[in-house]
Order: sequence, then C-alpha cells, then structure tokens
Amino acid sequence: MYPQLNSYFRLMENTILSQRNSYMELGSLYFFTATINGWSYLLENDAYKNIIIDSLTFLHNKGKISVYAFVIMPNHLHIIWQLLEMNGKEIPRASFLKFTAHAFKQLLQNNNPKGLEKYSVVADNKKYEFWQRDSFAFKLINKDTAFQKLAYIHANPLAKHWSLSKTQESYKYSSAKFYLTGENNFSFLSHIMDVF
Repeated sequence: MYPQLNSYFRLMENTILSQRNSYMELGSLYFFTATINGWSYLLENDAYKNIIIDSLTFLHNKGKISVYAFVIMPNHLHIIWQLLEMNGKEIPRASFLKFTAHAFKQLLQNNNPKGLEKYSVVADNKKYEFWQRDSFAFKLINKDTAFQKLAYIHANPLAKHWSLSKTQESYKYSSAKFYLTGENNFSFLSHIMDVF
C-alpha cells in the first residue's frame, strides 16, 4: 500500500545488517579486537608481532590512523585507535588486516610451509584465512570507558592464564610502558588524552 515505506524499511534493514561487530566510522575512537583464526597462537612468535607493528607504523605514517593503546597477545590483539581517512578505496582496518594476513602467509611459506595449512580455507576469493571474520569494534564515547579499556589492554599480559610478563611495562608488545614510564618505543603511538 505504501511502496515508499517498504523501500525505506528495506534500506534500514540492510543498513543495520551491514553494521556488523567490526563496523567503524572514520574519525571515531574505537576499542578493537582481532583474533587469529581458530584461536591459534600464531602471534607467539615475535616475527608475526613485528608484522603488526610494521603495518600500524605504515598506516600511521600515511595519516590513515591514530593509535592510542595496543597489546599483541599470542592469538589476538587489542587496539584503541581512530581511523582517520580511507586508504585508497579501503577503510584502514581492512588494509591492516589484509596486509598482515598477506605478510603472515609469506613468512609461513618461507619458514614453516606445513604450518600454513592450519589456515587453509575453502573459499572463492582466498586460500588462507588468518584473522577470524568480523573482528570486534566498540565505540568509545567517553573518557571513563576509554580508560577502562586502556587498563584492560595493559593488564592482558599479566592475566593468570597468560602470565607473559611480571609487570605491565615489561611486556614489549604493548603501550603500557609508554603510559607508565613515558618512554615511547613506537612511532605510531599517541597519548589517549590527546582525544579528550
């Protein structure tokens, strides 16, 4: 009876369905989690962590992202960041996940070809999948929530089931040292108070 309303409701439904867990708006601050496919401990090896650092540095240097906190764990990572502008036709999050996946594949092909098979998938557009689909993105709209997520990120390596370091600041692949001592070992890292 009201074809315009039907079209409107279909458009709204498609918009809501397209805003998955990983949906992110340019310019907004997000707590972001990406997990290695199958919860595999691929990132246990520092060479794979360094690929992530290289990708964050590259995107920051191109003015595509601002990173305010991060931690790289054996099978996942957490980042507080802003996506500033498109990287060509891609949102920077997609560029980050795509670049790191490609680099992981190259490293495995060169050093551990049998280990590569763990990430094999049956798909039309790819042979391997390193990141679980639909990473988690949570929009940070106030300082209290942002600082809560910041504390969570920095406490991750000390969690009983991980025990990766004795102190937050001694875990190398984290922004904790920057926040606790003022020493910044990552050129892409900015202080979260720059946002608030």
